Amino acid sequence: MEPFSLKSQEYFVIKEWMERFPGLEVGFTTKNGGVSNQDAFTGLNFGFHVGDEQNAVCENRRLLADQIAFPLSGWVGAEQTHDIHIARVEKSDQGRGSTNYDSSFAETDGFLTNEQGILLTLCYADCVPLYFIEPETRLIGVAHAGWKGTVHGIAAEMISKFQQNGAKTEKISAVIGPSICKKCYIVDERVINLVKNILDGVDKLPYNQVSEGQYSLDLKELNRQILLKAGVSDGNIQVTDYCTSCHSEHFYSHRRDKGNAGRMMAYIGWKEDSHP
Repeated sequence: MEPFSLKSQEYFVIKEWMERFPGLEVGFTTKNGGVSNQDAFTGLNFGFHVGDEQNAVCENRRLLADQIAFPLSGWVGAEQTHDIHIARVEKSDQGRGSTNYDSSFAETDGFLTNEQGILLTLCYADCVPLYFIEPETRLIGVAHAGWKGTVHGIAAEMISKFQQNGAKTEKISAVIGPSICKKCYIVDERVINLVKNILDGVDKLPYNQVSEGQYSLDLKELNRQILLKAGVSDGNIQVTDYCTSCHSEHFYSHRRDKGNAGRMMAYIGWKEDSHP
C-alpha cells in the first residue's frame, strides 16, 4: 500500500504512522503553493542553497509551519554533503537551520531524536528520503540518501545509531520516500561497481544494463536491501511509488530539470505534549 497521502497541494503525509503514533508529524512537501517566483524555484522551494531568495524560502517554511502546526522555532536543518554523518538532535539545537543556511548542522545528512518539539528536516530533489521510528524509545530519524550516501551505507548507519540509543532493531520501522525511479535514473559503470561492492547474496539486483556502460539504478530498492541486511524486518519497510522525476505535477527534479531545481523537504517530529 502506498505510504504517502496527499494532505493538501503543499504536502504529503505518512498517514499510517500519524494514526499509530499520536503527536507525530511526518511528511514530504511538493513544489506547489508557496511564494518563490524565480523560474526554477517557482512555488514551494525549501532549499536555502539553490539560489532562491532567502525571504521567499523563509516564507515557504512559515507557510508549512502553520499548516502542520509545528512552530518554525523547533525546526532543524542541515548542510547536506552526500555523506553519512548523522546528528542526534537535542532541545538546545531547536531552530538551527530553520530560517537560514549558516546556522544549520554542518556536513550532516541524517538526524535522530526522541525529544518533543523538534522537527527534523532535510531537503531533496531526487535523492531518497528515509524515515525511521522505534516506538518503545520514541526515537525518530530522517536521512538523505543519494547514490553516494546510499553506497556508503547511510541507511545502515541510522540503524546503528538507533541501536546505540537503545532501540530494538526488530521494533524499527522505515519508510522510503519520493525519489527518482529506476527508469529515470541512469548511471555509469563507476557507480554500479560501488553498488556491487555492497551487495552480497541478494535475490534481486537493483540495477540493469540499458546500453554500453549505462545502467538503470533503483535507489529505493537498494536502500530497502541495505535496511534488510541491517536487520530491519521486511514487514516493517514501506516503499513509495512516487518518482520525483516522473511525477512532475508534484515535485522538483534535479535530473529532469537539468540541475536547475528547487527542493522539497522531508520532515518528522514529535509535537510538544505528545505522549505514548
